[in-house]
Amino acid sequence: MSEAFTTRMLNVTTGSRERVVDLTADCEEFLREAAAGRDGLLNIFVPHATAGVAVIETGSGSDDDLLTTLHTLLPADDRWQHRHGSPGHGRDHVLPAFVPPHATLPVIGGHLELGTWQSVCLVDTNRDNPDRKVRLSFLG
Repeated sequence: MSEAFTTRMLNVTTGSRERVVDLTADCEEFLREAAAGRDGLLNIFVPHATAGVAVIETGSGSDDDLLTTLHTLLPADDRWQHRHGSPGHGRDHVLPAFVPPHATLPVIGGHLELGTWQSVCLVDTNRDNPDRKVRLSFLG
């Protein structure tokens, strides 16, 4: 693979509850090796039909607020036509329309160019699939 493009797959265990998982440290660790002080772009991609990537503040309740908002917009009840898995699982398949399965972020001098309170997060509302993959790709 070219030095201009490097990719790595992360394995993330989310457990049996809805979660917002902060991936910022994993992204920075990957960039220390892949970017080596260069400028470029980091793409984060979740190859799952029921999870997404969000750039949000964490640790101050915003992650819980996001999950609460998703419950309001996408209730876990029997209204969904997609009906396998846990009750209300059909909403998990609608999640990526609201929280996309990807984000592309600037990398400056080998570091993510995030705002003061921003973090890169995996958003997983699917309690039936506790094991997730996240692909990190650097282009620079």
